[in-house]
Amino acid sequence: MTDAYIYDALRTPRGKGRKDGSLHEVTSVRLSALTLNAIKERNNLEGHAVEDVIWGNVTQVMEQGGCLARSAVLASDLDERIPGLAINRFCASGMEAVNLAANQVKGGAGDAYIAGGVEMMGRVAMGSDGAAIAVDPSLAMDTYFVPQGISADIIATEYGFTRDQADALAMESQRRAKAAWDDNRFAKSVITVRDQNGLAILDHDEYMRPGTDMQALGSLNPAFQMMGEQMPGFDKVAMMKYPHLERINHIHHAGNSSGIVDGAAALLIGNKEFGEKHGLKPRARIKATAKIGTDPTIMLTGPVPVTEKILTDNGMKIGD
Repeated sequence: MTDAYIYDALRTPRGKGRKDGSLHEVTSVRLSALTLNAIKERNNLEGHAVEDVIWGNVTQVMEQGGCLARSAVLASDLDERIPGLAINRFCASGMEAVNLAANQVKGGAGDAYIAGGVEMMGRVAMGSDGAAIAVDPSLAMDTYFVPQGISADIIATEYGFTRDQADALAMESQRRAKAAWDDNRFAKSVITVRDQNGLAILDHDEYMRPGTDMQALGSLNPAFQMMGEQMPGFDKVAMMKYPHLERINHIHHAGNSSGIVDGAAALLIGNKEFGEKHGLKPRARIKATAKIGTDPTIMLTGPVPVTEKILTDNGMKIGD
């Protein structure tokens, strides 16, 4: 097996995923193309320099439909002989694009790949693809489907996380995000999104709220309580799956949940020979990848068993 290395990593700023977000005017194809162009320019990639572009995208409908990866290649400055593969593994789509690229390099199927993904949540809303897991009653009932917000509240209830703990974590996250920007830690990784005239549209993460405090967070209503307790009553569905829970403690709200954002990101992954040919220094080596399926109701705990699996498979411990 050949070693796979990360030679470059970049992303766009995260724009608010709403109609008043700065990136709302930019399509997913356009934003993807800008990201691919940045990888090309920063690494002097001429001709058919990479084997493929693998692009993760969850909501593959409307302007994000078809093979978005191939569309992005054609909209970019990359050589038209470079193909594209669009994949969907829900929230892990971008990561799976990277895993696929790394394993292709390891297996000798090409010297280099560009891997990443895009999501324009302000233009193509989450759930607009009509996924069977949510809309097919026979599947949804058999799997005890609930929205992810309810899943997060189930986790909080099951493991005893309080709203104050979640709010304190959110406030600390905002503080760290501001500190990272103030220290210019993203100077080499975040690209400016420009319009067709070269004017800057967005050059910083728009979703940050560094002024967040516990008082402000405490004033927000739980986002998923109504859908849980009233119509359509997802709490009852969850408690059918977890009968030991007397009730669901709804602690999550807009201030301590992950943001609805627009953005794209990409990695340049290749073997040793590719780096030497292009004069590139590896930033990291991808040692191994793993994947796993978990309980579809609580769903968000997946990172724990897959971490245990990849460590066990590779004879490693968490300290490694």
